[in-house]
Amino acid sequence: MQDRPTETLPPSEPSRLARAWDSDLAWSFRHTPVAMVSAAVVVILVLSAVFAPLIAPHDPFDPGSLNLMNGFTPPGRPNAFTQDMFLLGTDDQGRDVLSTILYGMRISLFVGFSAVLLALVIGVILGLLAGYLGGWVEALIMRVADIQLTFPAILVAMLIFGVAKGITPPAYRDQMAIWVLILAIGLSDWVQFARVVRGATLVEKRRDYVQAARLIGRKPFSIMLRHILPNVLNPVLVIATISLALAIIAEATLSFLGVGAPPTKPSLGTLIRIGQGFMFSGEWWILLFPALTLLALALSINLLGDWLRDALNPRLR
Repeated sequence: MQDRPTETLPPSEPSRLARAWDSDLAWSFRHTPVAMVSAAVVVILVLSAVFAPLIAPHDPFDPGSLNLMNGFTPPGRPNAFTQDMFLLGTDDQGRDVLSTILYGMRISLFVGFSAVLLALVIGVILGLLAGYLGGWVEALIMRVADIQLTFPAILVAMLIFGVAKGITPPAYRDQMAIWVLILAIGLSDWVQFARVVRGATLVEKRRDYVQAARLIGRKPFSIMLRHILPNVLNPVLVIATISLALAIIAEATLSFLGVGAPPTKPSLGTLIRIGQGFMFSGEWWILLFPALTLLALALSINLLGDWLRDALNPRLR
């Protein structure tokens, strides 16, 4: 009997996870130690903030659990009266500094992510409209952007925060302070997104695929959302990453100046403002640890943004 020829099976397609692991972006990430360390720091800090109720040794905002006798306890040393020990010490009200940092990061990250998302949505929409429609629409949007760029972003945020808080009923100001803060930072940061998206749209709308979409009767908004938008997202992601660090710093600056997060929901900026009052009286840990946390968070996100910008730049491949 003759042997039947063995059938060769076609090679199976790699999974999405395997394709993602073998992509140029993943290869660049694995071969960039700074990006890996920065990503690890960001992941640790974000997870610590998200799971703060489970990780924090104490609830720093529960008045019933506070003991004023624990006030000004140094890091890693027992309190002279209660003999309680705290890893990072306590503040003037006896609150555990480690717990306040974990809960404060939740406010800072929430404000930062929400403000960047608001700025991204506004900037991308206005950038697409300006780049694709042109004419008086482009002139109006870009002139408003140019006017806003003449003022520092922090002053614009303070102006918007003051106006929005002024029209908020006094009974709801503390409850709405976080949302007003998000609105102020988001409206002060949309210009960068709009300018970049407009420039990319001016290039993409001359491509053949856009002309083909016009010929088959696609409406302008459909072309902008389904054809142009996916091709301008790379620079938007880079700007969003860098803007996240700037938004967190802006929130900390506003809270440090006393016009940001309320004392009932302190962020890292509020904690730094509280610790600044005890810097010269010997209680250095109240200021140092929140400031180092803010520095590590903003620096790590910035380094990730720098790596992402280089990794997505085709000229550097």
